[in-house]
Amino acid sequence: MENLLNLQKLTDKKLDIKTVSPLTFAFIGDGVYELFVREYIVNMGNCPVKKLNNAKVELVRCEFQAEVCKNVLEPLFTESEREIYLRGRNAHVGHVPKNSNVSDYHAATAFEAVFGYLYLTNEIERLKFLFGEIISYINAK
Repeated sequence: MENLLNLQKLTDKKLDIKTVSPLTFAFIGDGVYELFVREYIVNMGNCPVKKLNNAKVELVRCEFQAEVCKNVLEPLFTESEREIYLRGRNAHVGHVPKNSNVSDYHAATAFEAVFGYLYLTNEIERLKFLFGEIISYINAK
């Protein structure tokens, strides 16, 4: 996770956060979280791409994200993060993948919305802290 210490927002563009939908936060948050996961897995050691991808899938699937929210992140959320989480969880998603249940999918959307919100508000240190808590949870399993 050492390389993540140098992460910074890629653009300086400012958004009016109040006008951003929770699904838009989730859209960017999905990519931000996946980048954290990919870097974490690559830093664990060199291995074939198929193994890298399998490890990534385990950490980005909605069931895992829902589990992490419930068991790790929700108690740590600030008031603004909790607000974004609730907006993301209650957002009307167009569909739910056939291999997921509705509850997990909504929780994962909320999880990603928080990651997107933190990224877009340039709360990079907070992102690193929350991801570190996720890694601690994984290592304790």
